Amino acid sequence: MLVLVWCLAWLPRSVSADPHGTAVTQMRLEQADDGVYLTAQVQFELPQAVEEVLEKGIAIYFVAESEVYRERWYWTDLKVAQAARHMRLAYQPLSRRWRLNVSPVPITNAGFGVSLNQNFDTLADALDGVRRIGRMRLGDLSEIGDEGVHPVTFRFRLDTSQLPRPFQVPGFGQSDWNISVEKSARLPLEKAK
Repeated sequence: MLVLVWCLAWLPRSVSADPHGTAVTQMRLEQADDGVYLTAQVQFELPQAVEEVLEKGIAIYFVAESEVYRERWYWTDLKVAQAARHMRLAYQPLSRRWRLNVSPVPITNAGFGVSLNQNFDTLADALDGVRRIGRMRLGDLSEIGDEGVHPVTFRFRLDTSQLPRPFQVPGFGQSDWNISVEKSARLPLEKAK
């Protein structure tokens, strides 16, 4: 039995690669006068099916979430802060421009609430705006603490729950709509420049 387990361990394994090349390429934790911020860079390629839906005027939604923990030797780490950034990307056929709405709360059809709106001439420029998560406010320094290193978890995903119902049917091109990545790291708290 032991020989069988040893032989199986040496067999070549198939590695399931992410078809969209989704990865977190950069994460940085910064301390400023008004709080602690996370800056991240996500790399992904938009599948052809998602691009076609966008060009027909249907908006897609992305969510970036982050959590900061305080290490404890006597128990599990304590979550001291969390933040989310919701992004809505849509094509405006009349102006032939791309619009990106960014908000700290989910963007609904009832209105955009408080959000930052940016217009782009090309889809590539708009996607660069989605990939770059700049200065996501996590909280005050008093909440997070000024220890040298903080465990941080960052998640980025395409939010399929906000798509129109026909696109939410299980099995309907599901792999094309699966853009997600998660990264955990211990980051030093840097002073903002």
